[in-house]
Amino acid sequence: MAPVGRRGGGRPTLEEVAARAGVGRGTVSRVINGSPRVSERTRSLVQQAVADLGYVPDRAARALAGHRADTVALVVPEAETRLFAEPYFSGILRGVSAGLADHDMQLLLTLIRTSKERRRFADYLAAHRVDGVLLVSVHGDDPLPDLLGRMAIPTVLNGRRTAGETVPYVDSDNTGGAQSALEHLIGRGRRQVATITGPPDMYVAHCRLDGYRQAVRAAGHPEDDALVARGDFTEEGGRRALRELLARRPALDAVFCASDVMAAGARRELRTAGRRIPDDVALVGFDDSAIARHMDPPLTSVRQPIEEMGRAMAGLLMELITGGGEGGEPQGGGPEGSEGRDVAGAAGAAGPAGAAGSAGPVGPAGQAAPGGRHLVLPTELVRRESS
Repeated sequence: MAPVGRRGGGRPTLEEVAARAGVGRGTVSRVINGSPRVSERTRSLVQQAVADLGYVPDRAARALAGHRADTVALVVPEAETRLFAEPYFSGILRGVSAGLADHDMQLLLTLIRTSKERRRFADYLAAHRVDGVLLVSVHGDDPLPDLLGRMAIPTVLNGRRTAGETVPYVDSDNTGGAQSALEHLIGRGRRQVATITGPPDMYVAHCRLDGYRQAVRAAGHPEDDALVARGDFTEEGGRRALRELLARRPALDAVFCASDVMAAGARRELRTAGRRIPDDVALVGFDDSAIARHMDPPLTSVRQPIEEMGRAMAGLLMELITGGGEGGEPQGGGPEGSEGRDVAGAAGAAGPAGAAGSAGPVGPAGQAAPGGRHLVLPTELVRRESS
């Protein structure tokens, strides 16, 4: 049976939709492609005509005409074991998917672990098969951000490589979050507070270590490098680091871990050593993932609104792909005349983490950092029974 109000069979055309709605072909195309340059009345007429005729856009033809692939790549330069073991990555994925839902874009999830896989991905990009890239968990020596820049592909980082990152990014107040964790522990009377850091080639790890050290100094406690152990954001890394800390400082009475996953490993090692939580050793993590809520005892943790951050990344990338929408460049109010903007106003987001590089100050929570299209979002300490 032919769709309502249409003679004959076959697939309805864009021209037929335009005729039924009483508008031009270009107006129908703008409505279908989500352009804001159409009045609500006209949009309703076109949408009703589309529904009446059963019109389905030809995705391939639409992409070809607009020189678009209608695809965004979410790139994770980590092994599958980390991708599926850490709630952080699934939260980012959910947020990105939600952020792209209204843009009719396909999402391509890509793991890059070797130089060969990086070259293969570069060839894929050169064939114009994606419109933009979201890059998660960037390490300081990763050449991919610079490669994407040379290829002029719109890119948004999850975190940053250095304090002076020039690529658009969404980050969280990692330094402030770590400070709040230490202030909480010191305020509870803990005197020998240790920390398990992230990998040294990731800027997020430097920021959280810097927050730890700032809080220790502010409290008038002596800085003790023996209370600092290197981790790798894995459970086994947290367990190994806690073992090292106990060997160096058996009397430690609190541990701040730079991720909930590492805190889970530290908890296992503390129990193996016969230390009670929080009676003997208080424990705090970072992320406020499901791991924190389900741990025994429940883990005090610094919350990052991870899904909202993924949504913000997707929104920012779409602005880059479309040229900022109707108004061109997005407006914003960062410090010292920066051109960044608050995520909440544009992407309905808040929250997040990680990238790479050397230590440096993190911008104020919730403010845009200098350089434009750089978003720094607030963190919050969630107190539970582990501390």
